Amino acid sequence: MKGLIAGVLIVGGLLLQAPARAADTQAADSNLAKYSVGTKHSGYVLASPATRAMEDDEFQNPGMLWVETGKKLWSTADGANGKSCHSCHGDAAKSMKGIATAYPKFNPRLGKVIDMEQRINACRAKAMQAKPYPWESRELLALTAYIKNQSHGMPMNVLVTGAAVPSFEKGKALFMAPHGPKGLSCASCHGTLEASAKLAATQDQGQTNGFPAYRLTWQTLGSAQRQIQDCERHISVAPHPLGSPADIDLEFYLAWRGNGLPVETPAVRK
Repeated sequence: MKGLIAGVLIVGGLLLQAPARAADTQAADSNLAKYSVGTKHSGYVLASPATRAMEDDEFQNPGMLWVETGKKLWSTADGANGKSCHSCHGDAAKSMKGIATAYPKFNPRLGKVIDMEQRINACRAKAMQAKPYPWESRELLALTAYIKNQSHGMPMNVLVTGAAVPSFEKGKALFMAPHGPKGLSCASCHGTLEASAKLAATQDQGQTNGFPAYRLTWQTLGSAQRQIQDCERHISVAPHPLGSPADIDLEFYLAWRGNGLPVETPAVRK
């Protein structure tokens, strides 16, 4: 099967980048400045002009399919209490605006730092009396993408205070420490905020401001937790389970590294 739909090339059922129109490429290139803050540079900056154009156009961005599904789920009642997200939070465009900029964050009731996916499932368990969505399920990715999309363009503002500090320090240590038989760390590929990566200067800095993101290599939307697992495999380390305490700590640190960068969800990456 081969076809071209809204600037997306479909070949053999796979989604590929179609050649970007000149106007799209120029518009995407003109946006680059807002994706850098001091020494911080979003992965958007390193993406090809065609990929940037795809992300910027809601009709071309494949991640928007999940956002639309999330919009429907927001108002869909579920669980023993017969409630939906809308039942408690109302219009997401108002109630969720800016919320994603602070996640992951410390949750006093749960006594730990949690990410947005875990917050959604905590609401489902307590308020809706509904079963949690499995990690990487279309439903959980869709709701997460929809909620984060309400903060699109707003700067990340993850706070590291009080009871959240131990989780942050663990995540930072995990990022810096060598792992596996190759002795590689996250910093080996993604660098620090002060210095480029030792092995791959063309790699992004590992921020999570675009997740859930549509990766062309995945051919689907995926969470920051899935990306962390992919990186663990790349350095020959057995991946932690999705949502493990260690990887939530790491996601917390990575999100903080992106403070000041705009929320891009759903970002498009190679």
